[in-house]
Amino acid sequence: MENTQADLKEYVDTVLELYGNAPGTTGRIRSSDRRLARDLYHRGVSLCIVEQSMVLAAARRSFRAPGAPPLSPVRSLHYFIPVIEEVSVNPLSKEYTMYLRRKLVKIHSAGTATASLKPP
Repeated sequence: MENTQADLKEYVDTVLELYGNAPGTTGRIRSSDRRLARDLYHRGVSLCIVEQSMVLAAARRSFRAPGAPPLSPVRSLHYFIPVIEEVSVNPLSKEYTMYLRRKLVKIHSAGTATASLKPP
């Protein structure tokens, strides 16, 4: 099946929405983020892998020791590349992804996270 411009636009929009809603990000979309999302599409990285990667990275950033100093916000989609590569090799189970997402929502509702990661 041939990829279309509509497929590319939908993919890029979904990746940028996931990124913009991920806990710990500034939520600001830059042109370099849009270019990277297009590159991920052309490399054949599935939206499932992107979503799992963002959930995992957000969980790693959020589930820190109570006395740990706060982390700076993530300012670029590029931050997630190492996690995307990791999850591409070892995808998370759907159950584990949902578990992490529930934990993130719980932290967010307690007021200790700045955003929630919504499934696409």
